Formats: sequence, structure tokens, C-alpha cells
Amino acid sequence: MNLVKSSAALAVLTVFSSAAMAENEFYGKANVTVQLSDEGEGSFTEVKSNASRLGVNSHYDINDDLKVIVKFEVQVDVDGEGDENISGRNQYVGLEGNFGKVVLGKNDTVTKQSQGKVDLFNDMEGDIKNIFQGENRLRDTVTYKTPMFGEFQLGLTYVTNGSANEDDEGVSAALFYGDNGLKRTNWFASVAMDRDVKGYDVNRATVSTKLAGVTLGAMIQNQENLESGEEMDGYFVSAKYSINDWDLKGQFQSGNFELEDLGLVTDTDATGYTFGVDYKLAKNAKLMAFYTDYQFDDATDRNYFGTGIEYKF
Repeated sequence: MNLVKSSAALAVLTVFSSAAMAENEFYGKANVTVQLSDEGEGSFTEVKSNASRLGVNSHYDINDDLKVIVKFEVQVDVDGEGDENISGRNQYVGLEGNFGKVVLGKNDTVTKQSQGKVDLFNDMEGDIKNIFQGENRLRDTVTYKTPMFGEFQLGLTYVTNGSANEDDEGVSAALFYGDNGLKRTNWFASVAMDRDVKGYDVNRATVSTKLAGVTLGAMIQNQENLESGEEMDGYFVSAKYSINDWDLKGQFQSGNFELEDLGLVTDTDATGYTFGVDYKLAKNAKLMAFYTDYQFDDATDRNYFGTGIEYKF
């Protein structure tokens, strides 16, 4: 752990001691909705900040074949809820070159990254993390990605213990094909797995493409809770159709959970769907509306209806 911290500090000093020669990108996103929510105890209205953020990407070229890279990203709760409205997101430092890229710090695991852009309501009420495990952004990680081999790339995340009193090491691995934005390639696909990451083993396969003007996405997943032994098999599908300045979107997710205890098998289901529409005000700004509904055999059903605005810079 001390080695990780020392390496990160050294790389940061290298970047900022030559700040005039570094390339820096400042960016952000504000996504805020006003919504009617029902989580089982009656409906209520709320203003919600959906992972609004500020960030800086920086890199410094050591030579033609090696550069130092840094990302500092924080989440800003624009709704003002809570005493502390700023929290950490992806924050790392590393090296990139002909060997690929390695980063140290807090980061999305490669299994989380493997979803690409199939989750059309990511960071909102319809996020796939409400049923599927594997959507992890973890501290004390080392992530390596190989160079591109044609359209293929391999990624690996190692989750360290974090301290001598913890025993939560884990590994996440993924194989990617194509461009998740579907601009360079017509298909994006990935297979990924977690082993003992936040108490779960996860196996996931994802694919997306464009057909006749419709962007389609699909995912299948198997997961196991390593403590309880509960297993889940699930699937997810999404579709988006763009016409002029409008995007019509929808997705459906289902999971079947099984737990065997003392010879008895408990079988429960969870399903969720979201429909929405976006209207582009400008290249980086849009209005949006959505409806999300979750139904659980072993928990309280939930539904949400909201509208809001997003601005990126």
C-alpha cells in the first residue's frame, strides 16, 4: 500500500512540476431531475442530482513512447442534500505507452467498464446496479489495459487489501472488442468476470450495435454472493431510436435469485424497466423525462417519474 501511495505521489509531482508542458482537460456534467418517487411508504417529490461531476484529465509526454496520465474526478450533489456535497469518483495516476496503460488509485473495475454504453439510464433510477452486481468503483486498485490488438483489448483490475486488518482482495478481468460509442465499429462486445470483488463472483457478457437507425444493447449475467451462496441469473436489453433532436429510449432488466439453505431452495425474481425521452437543446445540453418501475418478490416495489436537464462541458 505504501508503494502504491509513493508511486502515485511521484507521478503527480512529475506532472505538475512541468505543468506548462502538460496537456490538461477540465470537464464536468450537471444532471438534475425533479421527480415523483414511491419507494413503498407513499409517494414524495424530490430534486435529485444524478452523479453530477467535475473532473480534470492531464497527461505529460515523457518521450514519444511514454507519458504520465492523471485523472481527478469528484461528484457534486447539485441538489444540496447532506452536509458534504462533494465525494470522490475516479481518481488515479499512471503511465501509458507501447506496453498499454497502468493506473493506480480509485477507479471503475474493468467489469464495470465492460458494460460500455448499453445502460441508457446509467447513474439514474434505472441504473442496472439496482439488480446486477459488478458496478464497482473501488479504492486501492491497480488497473492494466493492454494495447489494442486490432479491435481487441484485455483489461485487469487488482483490488488490494487496503490494510493488514482487511481480507478483501479481488480481481476483475475483461476482454473488449470494438468501440463502445459505435463510431469506429458497428459492434461493441465484451466478456468480463469478478472474483471475490465486494463479496461477489460475477460473470458478464455484453453486446451492442446499430440496426436500421436503432441502437441496441444486451447483457447476460451470472453472480454469486460468496457469503450466503445466493446465485442469480439475469439478462438486460435496451434500445434507443433518434429522430431529429429527440431520443426515444427504453430498457428492461430481469434477475432470478436462488438460495439453498438446509435443503430448502428459495426462488425469487426481480424485474425493472425504464422508458424515457431526451430532447437536445444544443450539442452539450438536453431536457429529459423518464419513468422507472422495479418489482421485487422479496422487497418493496419502487417506481419513479421525473424530468430534468443535463449540461456537459
